[in-house]
Amino acid sequence: MERHIVQYHGGVTLLGGGAVEAADLHAALALAPALVAADGGGDRALALGLMPEAVIGDMDSLSPAGAAAIGPERLHRIAEQDSTDFGKCLTHVGARFYIGLGFTGLRLDHTLAALSDLAQRPDRAVVLIAEDELIFRAPPEIALDLPLGERLSLFPFGPASGTAEGLRWPIEGLNFTPAGRVGTSNEVSGPVRLCLAGEMLVLLPKRHLAAVLAALGLR
Repeated sequence: MERHIVQYHGGVTLLGGGAVEAADLHAALALAPALVAADGGGDRALALGLMPEAVIGDMDSLSPAGAAAIGPERLHRIAEQDSTDFGKCLTHVGARFYIGLGFTGLRLDHTLAALSDLAQRPDRAVVLIAEDELIFRAPPEIALDLPLGERLSLFPFGPASGTAEGLRWPIEGLNFTPAGRVGTSNEVSGPVRLCLAGEMLVLLPKRHLAAVLAALGLR
């Protein structure tokens, strides 16, 4: 059974040490008001004028000054090295859903690791905010109300297939794999309905955060 260091009934904003725009963070907090930092994300929170309710990770990135400002009662060190700090947060923070920022952008290996965490946790409702995009693991079925012509990408993190309505280029009969066929830069042609099997990530422009949470049944 997973041990939750902190537990919330609603949404949690998880903050990493990567690239974060203040406007994106405030948009996330408006929807998921509890702020939890992943290791060096504690420094990022302080730099943006915010105090995290908890900092979770192996504590190899949080600065001594940041640790002192946040205080030992909010610091939760998880020493094991089999998971990322993002993964540690998903394991040890209980919440209805999670919005993650600061887990992409600065280092490609960290970005790929965060996407891997996202793909591996079907038990967690998580939306990542990247520089320009929202990224979330597709549930078996989802309907999205998006503007005509909007970009929608599908990226497999394992074998995946499915059907889709409302996309310019059909996906029926296609077998997606990370090292084979992927589904980047599709285009919305009507009301979107996806029925997918396998580990598939959906990428949309980040202005659709509220619509995505609603489509996932989280608002």
